[in-house]
Amino acid sequence: MKKVLPSLIICATLMYSAVSAQELKPLPITDEWLASIYDNAPSKTTVVGQKKRKVLVFSKATGFDHWTIPHNNEVWKILASKTGAFEVQIGFDITHFEKKSLKNYDAVILNNSNPTGPERNLFYDLLKKYSSISDEEANEKALHYESNLLEYVKKGGGLVIMHGAIVVQNNSPEFSTMTGGSFDYHPKQQEIHLKEVDKDHPLVSAFNGKGLKHIDEPYFFKNAYFDYNFRPLLYFEVDKIEGIKHKVKDVKNYVSWIKKYGKGRVFYSAPSHNAQSLQNPELFKFYLDGLQYVTGDLKVDDTPMNRKP
Repeated sequence: MKKVLPSLIICATLMYSAVSAQELKPLPITDEWLASIYDNAPSKTTVVGQKKRKVLVFSKATGFDHWTIPHNNEVWKILASKTGAFEVQIGFDITHFEKKSLKNYDAVILNNSNPTGPERNLFYDLLKKYSSISDEEANEKALHYESNLLEYVKKGGGLVIMHGAIVVQNNSPEFSTMTGGSFDYHPKQQEIHLKEVDKDHPLVSAFNGKGLKHIDEPYFFKNAYFDYNFRPLLYFEVDKIEGIKHKVKDVKNYVSWIKKYGKGRVFYSAPSHNAQSLQNPELFKFYLDGLQYVTGDLKVDDTPMNRKP
């Protein structure tokens, strides 16, 4: 992997700052970009894992296609090769959610795998798009795949959810309970200052107590989110956000958290809409620590907040 010139990184940083109030445009995957990611990526994980982990990065979307999906795939491949702590398989086929397939992996990463339409059901979408089965059959089979994923995590599998993938089964109460919430809406892209809920928590050590400023969609959540049955990691202050639709009780809106689900673990990170955010090397350590948490290698406090009075 060839080295990127320092001037390229400086230039990218300046361009990023110049569009702080605008929607960021798609960024091509070039040799220079890959080199910058490689240089910024850590060479080792926070802890030595019990074994080399096998990870599925599922990257198929049927709607609201995020242009950063292939960039995230490259990031996970680089993190795997540079640390040697895990191997990745990039997946696009729904059959990865068969039980016999899931059992091959220590963790599943849902990489912005957004569905479309009012059903907000990725499995239904994939079945209807790539087969000729009826609506009734598609609904039944989609429930089968959802149940497989729920059971996989409940029995000890790890689940990492990147940004829009929180929507995979957005109308399912069971899926919302497992993930910690469902997507509600987001205002326009804007600069967001993400802050650590607990600066001493090991999973936010990447940010060194300074949080992260970047351009992203400020996500708001519904359904199981308001049970607060998770350990929050990052938040933004609602009164700093433009375009709020609904009045909220809590000025802190949590956009990243961890939680137990049965014997398994879940890590959710909303930051992942723009590849430009990856100019922040802190995100690499954050993602790696999240992955090590869900595989059980990195032991941290995941005591939930639970419902507020």
